[in-house]
This record gives sequence, C-alpha cells and structure tokens, in this order.
Amino acid sequence: MTSYDVVAMVRRVTGERRVGHAGTLDPLAKGVLVIGIGRTSTRQLGDVVAHEKEYLASVRLGMTSSTDDEEGEKVSHAVLAVPPREEVRRACAGLVGEIMQVPPAYSALKIAGKPAYALARAGHAPVMRARPILIKEIEIVSYKWPDLCLRVVTGPGAYIRALARDIGEALHVGGYLTGLERTRVGSYLAEGAIRIDGN
Repeated sequence: MTSYDVVAMVRRVTGERRVGHAGTLDPLAKGVLVIGIGRTSTRQLGDVVAHEKEYLASVRLGMTSSTDDEEGEKVSHAVLAVPPREEVRRACAGLVGEIMQVPPAYSALKIAGKPAYALARAGHAPVMRARPILIKEIEIVSYKWPDLCLRVVTGPGAYIRALARDIGEALHVGGYLTGLERTRVGSYLAEGAIRIDGN
C-alpha cells in the first residue's frame, strides 16, 4: 500500500475530495502517515511535514543494493573482519547532527522535472546532489551481524535508506535498508493511529 493508496481510501470513505498526507512512506515501509481531510487540515500539512520524525530501521550489513533497500539488485562485499558493536556505534555517531546526504537514485525527488526513480528505471542514472539534513539521534536497538536495528530521529527531508547506505560505507562493509517503520511524526504517535489493513 502506497501513501497515495491511503489518500484514495480516505477519499472513498469520507466522500471528501480534499485529502492529503504529510510525508510519503515508501511502499516497503509501514507506520505513521498523517492525513489531512478538508481545506483547513490539508493547509496545515506543510507544518506537520517540517516536524521531526522517528523510525525503527532494519539494516543489513555486508551488502549493498542498487535502490539502497530490499527492492534493488544486491552485491555482496568481501568482509575481512566483522565490525564490533563499538565500531558500529562510532559509525552511527559520526552521522548524527547536520550532515550532507546524497538521496537515493530511486526516490521521488525531481531531476529536470522528472522523478529520479523514473530516470533510474529508464536506465539514465540521475545525478543526485548532496543536500543538508539533520539527524537528531541514532540508537542501536540490536546488533547481530549482519543485521542491525536502529531507532532514528530526524528532521525533515532525511532518507533512512540513504542513512543505512552511509553507515555501511562508514564501516567499509556496505549496507542497505531491509525494513522501516515510522513510529512518530511530530506529536503524532503510532499508538494513537488508526490502523489500516494493507491487503
């Protein structure tokens, strides 16, 4: 289920045409998606998008992916030594703060008026320029090679797929995102959300 699928479902259920969402979730991700219904609410979505977001991210180390997530073509890396937890912690800490992040090539960012993913799927590798983002927190929830689970708090515009890739690069072993749950958008928590069956 995509973010647009949720918007379409809410339109059908409410009969309201003016429906929008605050921050796209990738189809492979799950979690909190803030929906605005009606003119007043949809006008407030820009403010909601600007709030911090919190995620649970599952990362596979020792491999890279062409899309930085489970969908892409995988390449295994020759790992001479498995990085210990302290080394992983230092790599994560090095990505906390205001950093420059290169978005994934398979993203909805517009390049010359077209989504980057459309160019990438057509075989034209888009040039993705680094842009400033804010990573507020990265906490290791669990780590058992090659699987790493993180709690991440970000400002707007951050790509967790790119963060997984960058952690792998910092460790010199490669990495990609295998699962993602957005647990919070500003003050909107998963515990208070209405759950939708994605089938």
